Amino acid sequence: MVLLQLSQPIPAVLKTEIPIRRLACRSRGQMLKKPSSSTGLCMSNAGKSESQLPLYPPLDKSVAAVVFGDGSESGLYPLTKRRSEGAIPIGANYRLIDIVVSNCINSNITKIYALTQLNSTSLNSHLARAYSSNGLGKDGFVEVLAADQSYEDQDWFQGSADAIRRFLCILDEHPVTEFLVLPGHHLYRMDYQKLIQAHRNNNADITIAVSCATRNQNARYGFAKVDSQNQVLELKEKLEAMEQKPMKVKSSSKLKQDVHYLGSMGIYVIKRDVMMKLLTEYFPKANDFLSEVIAGAISMGMKVQSYTYDGYWEDMGSIEAFYQANIESTRKNSSAINFYDRHTPLYTLPRYLPPTMVSDAVITESVIGDGCIFDRCKIDGSVIGMRTRIRDGAVVEDSVVMGSDIYQADDVQSRMAEHGNDIPIGLGEQSYIRKAIIDKNARIGKNVRIMNADCVKEGSREDYGYIISGGIVIVLRNAVIPDGSIL
Repeated sequence: MVLLQLSQPIPAVLKTEIPIRRLACRSRGQMLKKPSSSTGLCMSNAGKSESQLPLYPPLDKSVAAVVFGDGSESGLYPLTKRRSEGAIPIGANYRLIDIVVSNCINSNITKIYALTQLNSTSLNSHLARAYSSNGLGKDGFVEVLAADQSYEDQDWFQGSADAIRRFLCILDEHPVTEFLVLPGHHLYRMDYQKLIQAHRNNNADITIAVSCATRNQNARYGFAKVDSQNQVLELKEKLEAMEQKPMKVKSSSKLKQDVHYLGSMGIYVIKRDVMMKLLTEYFPKANDFLSEVIAGAISMGMKVQSYTYDGYWEDMGSIEAFYQANIESTRKNSSAINFYDRHTPLYTLPRYLPPTMVSDAVITESVIGDGCIFDRCKIDGSVIGMRTRIRDGAVVEDSVVMGSDIYQADDVQSRMAEHGNDIPIGLGEQSYIRKAIIDKNARIGKNVRIMNADCVKEGSREDYGYIISGGIVIVLRNAVIPDGSIL
């Protein structure tokens, strides 16, 4: 089965680039204006009449999303050597941050701020070129808030809470009722409307999205101790063995309740006024949003609720997780994310590439990006990114090839050959690739074997253009692998 992956542009003609917004105000003690009260569309809820629920404007008016496009600690190195996590290619045609932005658009949330800092050049460029207010309704936008320094703040972002605090004056420009805080590098499909409706129905100050999928794992965003009323009682970074099973405690009404731990997804809904007070009055020096700000809110007695998400969700926290998520997308009966759901499309930068050209190639159970050129080769169970060139006799199995940023012209290749570099971008003749990740613009020579024949679990050979992580060979971006090499 061959799946030809077609990217979905945002639903409008892109005419302008959105600017990258720099810090406009710095004072952490600055007085912030209060949100104006407004009424409008009522969110319906099963079991309650509309008259019982408070009136809210539609989500594109009442909610602003704050997306973090990168992190200071990443398990995706070397893919993050020259780019942030959110900018990593996924599913042949997309980047990771396209997943969360598309979730917002499909949930009618069109006020989106992207906070970026680490290796953010490619991410900023992608967001600025891919998303425009022209495609997000009259008042919609995706605005990049790039970190920089000022007289008041000489350091870079010290954490998620510190990053949001520095931009409160900008976030306060729109009279929304809630902020939706999101990581920009996770793989999942979520209707945020249901999350926000649950938050409003519970009249919660903060709602944390949790997933059963991380129950027995070391979740990067910690664990929430949740009672039968979905109230968060405590937050923990790690769980002891005895805590990984539900336990019984007595509530104030002397009734027994199930108390269990669920992995936090790093997704939070916060009332506007609550966030302003937490960051400027109660915890003005806090750096981490979960372990300091939300944990502090729980200790203060604020109402912190959980929202359980039972769909597919993968935190791209390791090379193994990233590799597996890509490979699972090629399986017909896989429970992984569906890139082909017409009801919740994925949006990205339209590149206007030509169709993929296939010349006597054998392709099975693979996802193929736009603009590829395949000679007489074999591709099985793999994800092949845009502009990939695979030459005669090459075999690619169970691998992720990210493609190329350019087409290499024949005259350019001729000039390179004159200087002793005759290995073009792409995969050379008679090469064999298995269980590997080939980053962008890599040059794989002829008769190369990339298969980790010695079953090495971890190894760093960056000087030779590759590393091994979790038994997976990763060829670095722009790396040159000479003819006849065996990795």
